[in-house]
Amino acid sequence: MKDFMLIFLGASYEELGFSPEQIQERMGRWFAWSEEMNAKGIEHTGHALNPTGRSISGPDKVISDGPFLEGKEIVGGYYIIKVKDYDAAVEIAKGFPEFDLGGTVEIREVMVFDN
Repeated sequence: MKDFMLIFLGASYEELGFSPEQIQERMGRWFAWSEEMNAKGIEHTGHALNPTGRSISGPDKVISDGPFLEGKEIVGGYYIIKVKDYDAAVEIAKGFPEFDLGGTVEIREVMVFDN
């Protein structure tokens, strides 16, 4: 089994003008997806991320406030899942509940370094 990170990109609900009721309905989709993974025995963890933050870059360590990309490309959160291979990770990622809003899932294998 390998660890894969599913990185969720898309617009924030606030930016889309969602009402509290619409946000609750969307969160229900996320909970259902999580429960589906649990039912399949897929170990996973993850968190939603605030759309704002800070970055530090360059040799002068310049600090910038975010968000850093266009709103439709904000990293909204991530899951780390434990599955056999990329194909299995892709199948899990197909359950991402934001495709209908133009969202994207980036799938990356977590590198393991030999000590």
